Amino acid sequence: MTGKDKDNGTKEEKTEAPETSTEGTNGSEIENKDAEDTISDADETTEELTPDEEIAELKDKLLRTLADMENLRRRSQKDREDAVKFSAANFARDMLSVADNLRRATESIPKEDEADGVSLAAFIEGISLTEKELISTLERHGIRKIEPMGEKFDPKFHEAMYEVPSADAENGTVMQVVEAGYVIHDRLLRPAKVGIAKVAPRPNELEDEIKRTE
Repeated sequence: MTGKDKDNGTKEEKTEAPETSTEGTNGSEIENKDAEDTISDADETTEELTPDEEIAELKDKLLRTLADMENLRRRSQKDREDAVKFSAANFARDMLSVADNLRRATESIPKEDEADGVSLAAFIEGISLTEKELISTLERHGIRKIEPMGEKFDPKFHEAMYEVPSADAENGTVMQVVEAGYVIHDRLLRPAKVGIAKVAPRPNELEDEIKRTE
């Protein structure tokens, strides 16, 4: 084979290479076109729904959504009712022990023929311990006792029942507590019923008041 023939063979090989590259490009274009045709066919299938079918489909979705909302509303309502119904369950459970101790105290009341100093002292001690347990139980649930003895009268938490003349205390000072009050956290349950101090007039002031009256 001459050198010229070799050169011709090399040129032919070089010429064939671009043809292979062109075939690969054409194959890729064909695949892309097939994919586009598939998507186009899917879109056409979706668009084939008639107006009545679309309405029926939307109506079905709406009904399902409304049903889910109604179920959610019913569950929420039941949860609220249960919360209100059983909100005092823990408090009631703690109060049972207080009731049991109070029953034991009443059962330990000495009979007339058994009454003596020792029995009465034990009975009084039992009642006192029951009261302490009751107060402790209330405090665990945020209920606090108000005993404002010696404090300044506060209309938010106290209810004045009467005035107590006093030469030492300032006006409006709580001198007597008729009935203790209670608060739950920061909210008033019952105001404390109290007697408040009213400063008595001094002798000279009383004489001047009498003269002015005359």
